[in-house]
Amino acid sequence: MSTETATRPPAAPARPPEGAPARSRASDIDGLRGLAALSTLIFHVWQQYYRYDAAGSHPPVDNPLIGAAFSFEIIDLFFVMSAYLLTLSYARAAIDGRSIRPARVFLFRRAIRILPLYVLAVLVVWASRNPTLPGDWRDLAEHLTFTHVFDQHRIFYTLGPTWSLSLEVCFYLVLVAIGPLAVRACRPLRQRRTRVAVCAAGCLALYAVPFAWIAVAHYGYGVPHTDWAVYFGPQARFGGFAAGMGLAVLMAALGERGRLGRRVALPLCAAAVAGLYCLSLFSTPENAAFTFYHPLTSGLWLLLLFGTVHVRRKSLWNRMLTARWLSAVGLVSYSLFIWHEPVMLQLHKAGLLPTDQAGFLPALLIVAAVALPVAALSYWLLEYPASLLGRLKDSRGRPRDFYPEAARQAS
Repeated sequence: MSTETATRPPAAPARPPEGAPARSRASDIDGLRGLAALSTLIFHVWQQYYRYDAAGSHPPVDNPLIGAAFSFEIIDLFFVMSAYLLTLSYARAAIDGRSIRPARVFLFRRAIRILPLYVLAVLVVWASRNPTLPGDWRDLAEHLTFTHVFDQHRIFYTLGPTWSLSLEVCFYLVLVAIGPLAVRACRPLRQRRTRVAVCAAGCLALYAVPFAWIAVAHYGYGVPHTDWAVYFGPQARFGGFAAGMGLAVLMAALGERGRLGRRVALPLCAAAVAGLYCLSLFSTPENAAFTFYHPLTSGLWLLLLFGTVHVRRKSLWNRMLTARWLSAVGLVSYSLFIWHEPVMLQLHKAGLLPTDQAGFLPALLIVAAVALPVAALSYWLLEYPASLLGRLKDSRGRPRDFYPEAARQAS
């Protein structure tokens, strides 16, 4: 029976075609995580200390081409990657009838992944900035409940970059709600192409939501770009997650088919980077590129990821991403994301960062030299031990039996 008309396709995945690389695609993602984390560090050093002069008006470099490179925002890449990796199992279940983990297992593993380090960092940083009680208790409560992204005044308090984690948590809840629904909706559909079309249409609908929201807010009601709760909330930034979900559907639909050769993959990645750079270069508060910057970049990040992971053989780009040093940064990228801003602020408070406009590069090197070892310590002392808790349950959410043979012998 053809897979096009089968209600349930074979459970076993198709064999890779001749010439397909045996390596894990996760190594490329690790490299991208490392690049994204380093780019975030660069952006925040530039933005918070060297973007403007004493009058708050001029960028630290007169060349707009260099300024566009420094202002290259990377946060949407995190959203696209996260959504792609987490949606892939749901996409395969909806399209090819594979099984999915229960929602409680998914949420348990996500909590183990992000909460221990996040809660500790919030408590440490908040306590250092609120030495007397009650302090700004509302700020603490909002950060611990991931609701600070909805607070116009406190969205960037305590750990500024973690407003994005609020969106991650929102996405987790959305995914465990609509993922199983998509699987159930696709099961009665006999044709595989119909299942793919249904999943793709759902992703496109979710991708359109931020465009509609931003258009109504900006052009309909004239809400300024500095209204953070309007333009940083999930309703405006879900485009990154929708793009990642769309990539997961595309990868599940293709399987091992249609892998790109280097002559196609490299130009595709280069075109995506060029598009991202042009958006950064030409975006001003007066034009639509600035207004719709984040949903537009999400689509370009999707193209870059597709040209990175769906390839037949390693290209120069893949080899760069799998470099050992970059993979090491990718390994500690979450800790680096959490700690780089507190490290930067403490260095500035101690007078260890140059304050003049020409001091950007020395300051960047100083922050990186301190933040990277801190991130490595944080990973091995907290992240990695906490991740071991995720092994306490199997894929169905049942307590894992680590000594089945010993138990049988004892019985």
